[in-house]
Amino acid sequence: MKEVVKAEEGEVFDIELEADILEANEKLATENKELLRKHGVQAIDIMGSIGSGKTSLIEKLVQELKGKYRMAAFKGDLTTTIDAELIARHGVEVVPINTGKECHLDANLVRKALQRLDLNSLDLLFIENVGNLICPAEFSLGSEKRVVVISVTEGPYMAVKHPFIFMDADVVVINKVDLARAMEVDVRKLETDVKKINPNAKVTVMNCRSGEGVREVVKALGL
Repeated sequence: MKEVVKAEEGEVFDIELEADILEANEKLATENKELLRKHGVQAIDIMGSIGSGKTSLIEKLVQELKGKYRMAAFKGDLTTTIDAELIARHGVEVVPINTGKECHLDANLVRKALQRLDLNSLDLLFIENVGNLICPAEFSLGSEKRVVVISVTEGPYMAVKHPFIFMDADVVVINKVDLARAMEVDVRKLETDVKKINPNAKVTVMNCRSGEGVREVVKALGL
């Protein structure tokens, strides 16, 4: 596993700062995207709240796609490398990114992490954002696609309560569907709520622990 990427003093972009900070982030995100495209690497930004199943989804995707793609992952977290180690055990290069007090990744941190990889040896990059349903939506990273993971254990109103993160999502994964009955959550209603916010989003259901539904996610991502 690679060394942890940490922001230097004054480097992290804060959602509460002025619009020019968001514009600066967007410029860096565009540069990141151009760099990745130059090397033929498709990056997928995976967002969701803490415990929704983001890391488990990446693990299952890595297992499903091994042999087809050369993969790596960035794992955003406040201070630890716990989840990064879970992904790394599947034999892919992982760069942990620690944000400290910040609740999201930004394009600058992703740019620094990209410098730790040999992009010529990769086809696919998973970027797991910090567990949060608010801040990450505002900060583009340079990815080709954005995925939002929600879990039925978070209740029946996740989409309607946090609409902004779904607006630019390409794929939405409704996770832990095996617990839907116990949690009294209507999965189809969740799907309908997402579609009302973003009709273009592809919605899939999955059990990230068992891997059930991973092939549908792969198909939705066009992989």
